[in-house]
Amino acid sequence: MAVYFLNIKTFGRAGGSSAASAAAYRAGERIRDERTGRTYDHSERQDVLHKEIVLPSRFADEDMAWARDRASLWNAAESAETRKNARVAREYLVALPVELSPPQRLELVRGFSQEMSDRYGFAVDFAVHGPRDFPGSDARNFHAHLLATTREVQMEGLGAKTTLDMSDRNRRELGLPPAINELLHVRERWAAVTNEALQQADQAARIDHRSLEAQGVDREPRPQIPRAAFEMERHGYQSVVADRMRQEYESRVQARLERVAGREMHVSSEPTAGQSTAAEPTPGQPATGAPAAKRQSLEDIRREARENWLRMRQSQIQGQGRPESAPVVTKDRIRNDDLTR
Repeated sequence: MAVYFLNIKTFGRAGGSSAASAAAYRAGERIRDERTGRTYDHSERQDVLHKEIVLPSRFADEDMAWARDRASLWNAAESAETRKNARVAREYLVALPVELSPPQRLELVRGFSQEMSDRYGFAVDFAVHGPRDFPGSDARNFHAHLLATTREVQMEGLGAKTTLDMSDRNRRELGLPPAINELLHVRERWAAVTNEALQQADQAARIDHRSLEAQGVDREPRPQIPRAAFEMERHGYQSVVADRMRQEYESRVQARLERVAGREMHVSSEPTAGQSTAAEPTPGQPATGAPAAKRQSLEDIRREARENWLRMRQSQIQGQGRPESAPVVTKDRIRNDDLTR
């Protein structure tokens, strides 16, 4: 099933990143960083299905050999920066629908890269990756890395910083809104172009960039396990971070179930029109014949809510004409149903 995933990250010298290193790894090539003298060799990669450099459409008929060569482009990006904390590249990592064929996935990435390049004037070096062959990998994990320069492409080299990489102060001076609006625009556009590709391929699947709450989906967002924790588990080690995130997720799911059960019990316990209710004591006067209420712990309240909800659900099932021998819906089944919505 197609899923929405778009992650944006930047590469900067403050964090020790190198544009040449990032490009070599994603393209599966050997590139020498002329600034540092280091060589990055990832030519052994077998999961790179396609790699391509996209430039703004205005250069379609120009000789831009320097920009179409991967090593030349990213060494130019490194040499254009002089600050020790300069940002040298930005990456857009996107998940590709398994419902599309390889040519359709390639055309989707190429078209989105061209749209981004024309909008911001930067070069986009994209690589389409297939699923890796290792234990625990997902055979549907087709994705693409879109590595973009932080400066605009010119005939002779890289020019000024793109508007996307300007400070909000400089953007205001140009009459532009804050940069966060651009990032939101990119997220929305990826969902739009992906859904267009799915529709053209006669696929019913669709993706949505909005939050679950905005979509009206009543379930807890599934946890995003950090890469380091994922790699630890993939190599057979236990990750305390991943375990804690899963436990917290289960707690949120359970709390949501209890809230739903409490709301349904409250609705079902309200008297209907014409239904008589017991007389209530007047303010300041204790109820006659009523034993003192025992204080319940939070766990007792939760357990009672779960049991009441289960009984109510079973009575609803039987009331719909199902035989009395129908299996009782267990707590585990209810949790699983919630997770699959």
